[in-house]
Amino acid sequence: MTDGSGRMGTGATGRPWWSDALNDPWRNPDSPAVIVTNTPQPAPPAEPGPDLNLPPQHGIRVVAAVALVVGLLAGALGGAIGYLAATKLQAPTVVLGNGSGSQAPPPQRTSDSLPALVARVMPSVVTVEGSASQGDSLGSGFVITADGYILTNEHVVAEVPDRAVRVTLSDITSLPARVVGRDPESDLAVLKVDRDNLRAVEFADSDAVAVGDGVLAIGSPLALPGTVTAGIVSALDRTIETRDLGGVQRYYAAIQTDAAVNRGNSGGPLFDLAGRVIGINSVIKSLVENGEEAGNIGIAFAIPINQAGRIASELIDTGRARRTVIGAQVDPYRGPGGGVRLTTVDAGGPAASAGLRSGDVVLRIGTHLIEQPHDLIALVRRYDPGTVVTVVYRRGTATQSATVTLVADAN
Repeated sequence: MTDGSGRMGTGATGRPWWSDALNDPWRNPDSPAVIVTNTPQPAPPAEPGPDLNLPPQHGIRVVAAVALVVGLLAGALGGAIGYLAATKLQAPTVVLGNGSGSQAPPPQRTSDSLPALVARVMPSVVTVEGSASQGDSLGSGFVITADGYILTNEHVVAEVPDRAVRVTLSDITSLPARVVGRDPESDLAVLKVDRDNLRAVEFADSDAVAVGDGVLAIGSPLALPGTVTAGIVSALDRTIETRDLGGVQRYYAAIQTDAAVNRGNSGGPLFDLAGRVIGINSVIKSLVENGEEAGNIGIAFAIPINQAGRIASELIDTGRARRTVIGAQVDPYRGPGGGVRLTTVDAGGPAASAGLRSGDVVLRIGTHLIEQPHDLIALVRRYDPGTVVTVVYRRGTATQSATVTLVADAN
């Protein structure tokens, strides 16, 4: 812009309002111009520094002093780091428990807890050892009277002389024992030790046992006395026939359990969860033919205590056990329609008195199906003499039933 005289205005300050008048292409060359430049400011005076022109010896002393100070500081710092590292290594990295340093109170167990039950019944369980010419034997047993009678399996002492047996109590006391009675077919034997005030077991009613009931097996498996295993009743009246090395055939209508049972448990008690004996651990199932390699696979069998208790009483009283019989012999051949065929029927015996004849095929006794010859023998043995049972049989094409009163054999 210009004023009325044609001159460029300079404003109140007397300076042009642009800064680059010389390079302005639109400037009137006759107009006055003022060149504005920035005058550089003088630099501030430098701070006086240390005089580096020191004598040589004085410089060396300074360097040495500095090195000494640095060395001392480095040593102190290294020591501090080492101390902290050492104390960290010594201190536990994990705090166990609740961190308070106090021990938790012991568990409060009731009188019906499993530990309390085991403590109550353990003094009644014993280890049975026998010495024979064929070698030593080992099994388990349990006290059935306070004055020293002990029940075990006959196969535990089968080859052992009557006075070559020892019994070890739960308190590690070892006592000589003698065999007062044996029944190889039922696989039961009674021993006697000269000791009073022993703790006898309590018997349960094995006929009242149900599949699924909890059980404890206690004994000396694999020579480990006082071993406790637990399980349930897996089946009832499982019929088994075994033959020992001496050719003795044994018949069991057994309680099946999945409690761990191994060699050495034989003769030991099978308890219910009230601490009462329901059976005697006697047989284990094996996956191999060689019985020496048999071990627990979750299937074991116990003689019901109702049967075992009766036989034990007879062995103590008379030295022999009565066998319950039906008065007939069976054909080992199994017919295609199931059941077992009677080959002979004893005249005047229980079967004959009930109307059964030779050639009849027995299908059921009580509530139990008969599929193998040993089924009939084992199931008859489990009953007491005098028991009345219903027998379902087939004669020709007709199915009939009869009421049979079982008796004891005459031997």
